[in-house]
Amino acid sequence: MIQVENLTKIYGKGEIAVTALNQVSFSVREGEFVAVMGPSGSGKTTLMNILGCLDSPTSGTYILSGTDVINMTDKELARIRNRKIGFIFQTFNLLPRLTALKNVEQPMIYRGIRRKKREETARKYLTEVGLEDRMHHLPNELSGGQKQRVAIARALVNNPDIILADEPTGNLDSRSEKDILNILTDLNKKGITIIMVTHNEKVARYAHRIVYFHDGEIVKEEIVNAGGGSIETG
Repeated sequence: MIQVENLTKIYGKGEIAVTALNQVSFSVREGEFVAVMGPSGSGKTTLMNILGCLDSPTSGTYILSGTDVINMTDKELARIRNRKIGFIFQTFNLLPRLTALKNVEQPMIYRGIRRKKREETARKYLTEVGLEDRMHHLPNELSGGQKQRVAIARALVNNPDIILADEPTGNLDSRSEKDILNILTDLNKKGITIIMVTHNEKVARYAHRIVYFHDGEIVKEEIVNAGGGSIETG
């Protein structure tokens, strides 16, 4: 589903240039659950921004479902973001004056879906993440775990092929963390490809494979077995 080759991202020019990604090459199969780990400044978020069509590389190629993303127009990239990719952020990114239901409806507004259908779909996904009794609550009336459930429901309403999750459990307590990871695992079992950035080794081991970054480069990959063991591949 995803193939990147020699992906490089440089911010700034001359003496102040910073290389965030340096000749990164890897692939993600359809239906795979991949965790990306590494210290702060290792290039994880830059990679996610490029995979999510929020940023473009300085050089290299990015093929998404057989399509060269690098040469797409802004309008085409926006369509990819809205229809193929669901985003989950550490800080939830909910609109504070909108209820959970209205927050989940937002991506469908941009697709021109009618109000009745939007509400039906939002209700469906909020129910799936266990928030059927919190649909009309504002974000400040929800716990951290509940806010992240709203964010997951919002990421799902346009039936994305891929979910990009950037530290999805970073602001949660241990119980909420486990709940969110179980939801992501269930979604992956239904066929959604998931790429998750995390600093937490325990969280990363919910994935099929862990890709380790350091100084903008992949330094190791590890296949995680269902039984809890692992095999280093690089």
